[in-house]
Amino acid sequence: MNSSSSRQRRLTAAALTALAVAVSATACSSDSGSTDSKDAGSGTYTIWDPYPQFDKGSAWTKLLDQCGAKAGVKVKRTGFDTSDLGNKTLLAAQQGNSPDVLIVDNPVVSTLAEAGVLTTTDDSKLDTSKVDPNLLAAGQSGGKTYGTPIGANTLALYYNKEVLKKAGVDIASVKDWKSLTAALAKVKKAGKKGITFSAIGTEEGSFQFLPWFWGAGAKLTELDSAQAVSALSLWKDWLKQGYAPNSVLNNTQTTSWQEFASGDYAFSENGTWQLANAKKAGFDYGVLPIPGADGGNAAAPTGGEFVTIPVQDDTGRYATSQKLATCLTSTDNLYDTDTTLSYVAPTSEVQDKQVAANAELKPWVDAVKAAKGRTSDDLGTKYPKISEQMWKAVQSALSGSKSPKDALTSAQDAVK
Repeated sequence: MNSSSSRQRRLTAAALTALAVAVSATACSSDSGSTDSKDAGSGTYTIWDPYPQFDKGSAWTKLLDQCGAKAGVKVKRTGFDTSDLGNKTLLAAQQGNSPDVLIVDNPVVSTLAEAGVLTTTDDSKLDTSKVDPNLLAAGQSGGKTYGTPIGANTLALYYNKEVLKKAGVDIASVKDWKSLTAALAKVKKAGKKGITFSAIGTEEGSFQFLPWFWGAGAKLTELDSAQAVSALSLWKDWLKQGYAPNSVLNNTQTTSWQEFASGDYAFSENGTWQLANAKKAGFDYGVLPIPGADGGNAAAPTGGEFVTIPVQDDTGRYATSQKLATCLTSTDNLYDTDTTLSYVAPTSEVQDKQVAANAELKPWVDAVKAAKGRTSDDLGTKYPKISEQMWKAVQSALSGSKSPKDALTSAQDAVK
């Protein structure tokens, strides 16, 4: 445990960088909830989450109440917009008014942990033994684990089966970058459009570039490596050849999806959160994990939240907080929760149950198994600065103001 004074100093520093923390480009957002102070009564436990879209009658809030009843306490829940939750949490910690359970976007975990806001799983006795290690890594920093994932989403390639059929492309042939680019060439020759994605100058742009960056074998600690240059050169060449539109420079993941939904594109890089929209698109589609440069599935970044237990002055509250967190992430509850959130479960047991119920989730489960946390490799709070320079390099290269190599060299210099 951290002493109050040292935690206060760390909180002040963390608050200055909290806004820069890369929040998930995939999270749902709505009107932020109001901040409710913790009920002084020991029988009431506060839970904060980034799901303001779920009202009091939703399955999510009913689950929270059920978990509270099981633990013998009343739950007081507040839903915040994802972009506000990190700062609200830091402010509450400064005021000694942290929620008992906090569900927060995975890249924010390391910032809150470094600020001394969160307990470790060793402190809270939260069991993470069934969680896939690659997903758990997003909540680890300095060799310690701060919470457990409630679910994960990631990126893959949606494809329009009719467009590929008319272009004479067999999707089974798309196994690496060379075969994907060859498919795009055939699609263009057939009079259709190739691939759309988001390369906007925000975290969304970095989020979408990472599968190609990691798929080339590049590391976030070396933005200017030959592997990194090859990934950015791939995107640059796609624009140059007309396989991808110039609109990717300003596309969010939403506007990129809207381009694909027009029915003219062969491929779209997007996430699990578009599954409902895909079913409404009016054409037959499929999903393919993003291929690595030389084959196999590229590591795509994980979105999704962690269930964490913030530090309290009254450490006697941890036992009940652990019961609440355990209930929310139990095998029995994860299936329904992750179905509601359009997430892939963080455990193989529940993933198998999801695929058995819906075979269309199989490529997403495969993608999540290959996925990687943005703050993994113990990057923690270094990630936001790295990400900012990455999206700036992508913008510079795709706009033509710099070559991929020069753009990434400048990015690495800025990070240093």
